[in-house]
Amino acid sequence: MQDFLNTELWSGTTVGSLLTLEFLTAILGGALSALFVLTTGFVIAGWLSRRIKGLASRHSKLDQTLFDFLSNIVWYAVVGFSALIVLNTLGVRTTSVVAVIGAAGLAVGLALQGTLSNVAAGVMIVLFRPFKLGDFVVINGQMGTVKSISLNYIELADLQNLQIIVPNSQVWGNTIVSYSANPTRRVQWVFGVSYGSNLAQAEKVIMDTIMADPRAMKDPEPFIQVSNLGDFSVDFTVRVWCANSDAWGFQTDCTRRVKEALDEAGIEIPFPTRTLYANKLADEDGDEARHAAE
Repeated sequence: MQDFLNTELWSGTTVGSLLTLEFLTAILGGALSALFVLTTGFVIAGWLSRRIKGLASRHSKLDQTLFDFLSNIVWYAVVGFSALIVLNTLGVRTTSVVAVIGAAGLAVGLALQGTLSNVAAGVMIVLFRPFKLGDFVVINGQMGTVKSISLNYIELADLQNLQIIVPNSQVWGNTIVSYSANPTRRVQWVFGVSYGSNLAQAEKVIMDTIMADPRAMKDPEPFIQVSNLGDFSVDFTVRVWCANSDAWGFQTDCTRRVKEALDEAGIEIPFPTRTLYANKLADEDGDEARHAAE
């Protein structure tokens, strides 16, 4: 037993010296200190994360997604800092640990370039906020309502309520069209009337019908002009402003009302027609040729 206790481990340190009361006390004290620091770190990280998320819930103008992202960053930063303190308390050289983590991060980054590009694009989307939850947008040719914004992808619900997942790298690098960004919209129609119609009367019927709708705005001033002399019709282009939320219903309702108003006023709405002229002389020649062949 004595020989075992006198066994040298390193640099004059023996097994017996490790089993002394002072050494055990130091180990226990270090473990308790590390546990206290780590627990305190988790408590502080959770408290700060909840506080940051609470800022968005108390102010309706603040974007919840942005504060969720910031709260996650703060949580990981506090926990990571606490872990470094724990390692330092246990006698581990943190500079070496940081170097190893950096090398491992580089290797992982090279292996996950596509995923990290989505994360980088997600950070830009969260910080610059080209759209927010609930906006109706067109992203990379996909149209829908924004349901979720994460660091990897954007979730949309299209007009049929189908789920569409768009990777963030395809969002940030492409054109984004937002139908919800501005409080007002200018709705446009094109109505065609026949060439024999009274244009002044047609213009008045169209404009009076649209402006009678309470959703139509008189300021900015509405627009109506003859925009095209087509093959079958004289075309009026009409543009009227309305609230953003009313745009779709306003456009479809007025399209039907204008058609009914033009019919009531006796103004013809033409449609493509084709007139065929029979060549009588060619028919007679063809009959003679058939008789001669017989």
